Amino acid sequence: MVHKRPGAGPLTVRVFVFPGVRLLDVTGPIEVFASANEWGGAYRVQVVSEDGAEVVTAAGTRLGVDLSLADVRDSCDVLVIPGGPEWETLIKDDALLDTVRELSGKARCTASVCTGAFLLAAAGLLDGRRAATHWRQTRELGLRYPSVDVDPDAIFVRDGKMMTSAGVTAGIDLSLALVEEHHGAEVARAVAKDMVVFMQRPGGQSQFSARSRLPQPRQEMLRGVLDSVAENPGDNHSLSAMARRAGVSVRHVTRLFYDEVGTSPGRYVEEVRLEAAQAMLETGDEPMAVVARRAGFGSPESLRRAFVRHLGVTPAAFRAGFRTTGAGTAGVPESEAVTAGQSS
Repeated sequence: MVHKRPGAGPLTVRVFVFPGVRLLDVTGPIEVFASANEWGGAYRVQVVSEDGAEVVTAAGTRLGVDLSLADVRDSCDVLVIPGGPEWETLIKDDALLDTVRELSGKARCTASVCTGAFLLAAAGLLDGRRAATHWRQTRELGLRYPSVDVDPDAIFVRDGKMMTSAGVTAGIDLSLALVEEHHGAEVARAVAKDMVVFMQRPGGQSQFSARSRLPQPRQEMLRGVLDSVAENPGDNHSLSAMARRAGVSVRHVTRLFYDEVGTSPGRYVEEVRLEAAQAMLETGDEPMAVVARRAGFGSPESLRRAFVRHLGVTPAAFRAGFRTTGAGTAGVPESEAVTAGQSS
């Protein structure tokens, strides 16, 4: 559903910046809205700081500013609150939190990126609401602010006028959802293609390669086993087959997985196969039976169970997710809209 006000001018997006702000938290959303203007959108972006002075980001880059808090007299459509590595210091800055409250009070929608959720929570703006933040800080957000219902796996969450997103690049996901809400899926899709990003990132925050996120095993033969699974997920990777490949007993290869990889052989194989299936669904139109066989799941039903268990979506819903940001339900069959954690 498009919510752009008929006959109105550009939608105003304000981005609040402060010393030590994370650069991509700021520039990611700005790039989305600026790109939208090239594809039929209409946005006016303003960068605001407390005193109107430029700020130095956590990356050392200087950012120019359009307005000070005192200059902000009218309302805006979207307020973006980015995060920063020093969020623990920021949440103790009463003046900064007052600025966040005042700016949010003049915004129709307030959206945070990454640890910007801590600023909203510290300002009392997330009390009684669902929220997301970077996966490393979800537990901390819940402990510090028990009145906030933290969703640890969400890429972004909307609760009323508040939107919160996960780590850094999730601000792009959130901004794309807003573009779709304001101007429709076609504009959002054009922006996503232009920026070479997902229209809707699949699943939750578990967006990291199973092979690359594991510690490097000390045993060379175990490294060979891990690499063979990653390179050919559709092959036979039963426990006995991996043991033969490594030249050790089933018991020994199992112990090595737990000791050096921190997971079971079966779980590692399933995660690699899941990623292979995701890649095929993202880029092709093969029938589910073909995807299941090539990824090593054997049957569409086994593939479906793995997707629901790990990602909270079915394969069909995952594939449909590349046609919409997920701000609505268009493009996803109602029967395929599975809630995370729900079994098939």
